[in-house]
Amino acid sequence: MKKAAFWCALAAVVALSLMPGAMLPPVFNFWDKAQHALGFLGLTCLASLAYPEKHWRYLGMVLLLAGAAIELAQSATGWRHGDWLDLLADAVGIVTALTARYLWQRPSAP
Repeated sequence: MKKAAFWCALAAVVALSLMPGAMLPPVFNFWDKAQHALGFLGLTCLASLAYPEKHWRYLGMVLLLAGAAIELAQSATGWRHGDWLDLLADAVGIVTALTARYLWQRPSAP
């Protein structure tokens, strides 16, 4: 179930990222960089739950590559524009989630 939630969320992020901006639901009418950071924070949290056996670096790199692929795909659409600052915002979300994962999983002091 957790893996399905992650893959559905990733598909939703990709679909929303590639549709024309005018077609986006009004709930996405806030700062673009915050959307990227929050989206990838959520994806990273879901990926960590779905794939707990995967090392944090692996999850981070795969999700960052997914973000880069989205930016390249946006550049190819003609109605969206890829932006490397968006990829940086994705990285902020990824690092935030992975830091929270580390803090949550670290052994507590005796």
